[in-house]
Amino acid sequence: MKIISPKTHGILDYLTVIFLFAAPTLFKMEGSLCTFTYTLAGIHLLLTALTNFEPGVFKVIPFRIHGMIELIVSVALVAAAFWFNSNESELGFYFYVGLAIVILIVFLLTDFKRSTVAAEN
Repeated sequence: MKIISPKTHGILDYLTVIFLFAAPTLFKMEGSLCTFTYTLAGIHLLLTALTNFEPGVFKVIPFRIHGMIELIVSVALVAAAFWFNSNESELGFYFYVGLAIVILIVFLLTDFKRSTVAAEN
């Protein structure tokens, strides 16, 4: 069941960006974990701003491609979690496994087939 509309997905994306920018302070992240989290926040902000859906700013990336990128990112975040775990960062492991699960759930519940801004105009 696809219960998340493109507009709601975009709002969730911007909330994710805010969370990622706040996470290093909230969870007292240091070193590569902090840097990786800030970098991911910037990349996610760029992806969201460039996506062709209502919350997008520049509307360059098709919404379906946005979804595929998020699916790939959710898998990559699991790999990142294990990398942090192997570098003795229990926080990094649990943080990125949790984030990967949330991104995957949002992906599975989003209606990527719904018309986008360019198709409506």
